[in-house]
Amino acid sequence: MTEEALNIKSPIEPDVIDKLTAGTRVLISGVIYTARDAAHKRIVDALDGGEEMLFDPRGQTIYYAGPSPARPGQMTGSIGPTTSSRMDAYTPRLLAYGLRAMIGKGNRSEAVREALVQYKGVYLVSLGGAAALIARSIKQVEVVAYEDLGPEAIRRLTVEDFPAIVANDAHGGDVFEQGKAGYRRGR
Repeated sequence: MTEEALNIKSPIEPDVIDKLTAGTRVLISGVIYTARDAAHKRIVDALDGGEEMLFDPRGQTIYYAGPSPARPGQMTGSIGPTTSSRMDAYTPRLLAYGLRAMIGKGNRSEAVREALVQYKGVYLVSLGGAAALIARSIKQVEVVAYEDLGPEAIRRLTVEDFPAIVANDAHGGDVFEQGKAGYRRGR
């Protein structure tokens, strides 16, 4: 893992995606969107049905999270990552459509890892259990689609120095496999 965190902007440009490698710590500033399983299903159903898109994932970063209600004076309540494998059924389709990056927790299926390489995407992990800390990096929140889903509605977040680690890169790198290999070598 690199010592210094790399500052990146979201939406993440393809040339930046290409330079990110598994294990790299990043601080993200710009725009990311929240979406969990129910929203993913609606997006993919709209894509597959040729329906009008309420949210266009092309070129975007999706954070697998549903925030808790904000206290007075706060942008959002705690907003920690949810288990990413819950979105694995939808992710290859979204990457094929143009989704560029995802943020969540836990490892991904082989199909998702292959799609990241094929479509030049990146999967980032954020720390579960640090939801209140993560909320500090969020500067603006706006519901943009599926408001009826409550906390699982798609939200547009403006973030500053949102902390994450590259888990799966566009070249097949996998921080989880690197960790296992290091353990086997006694590191």
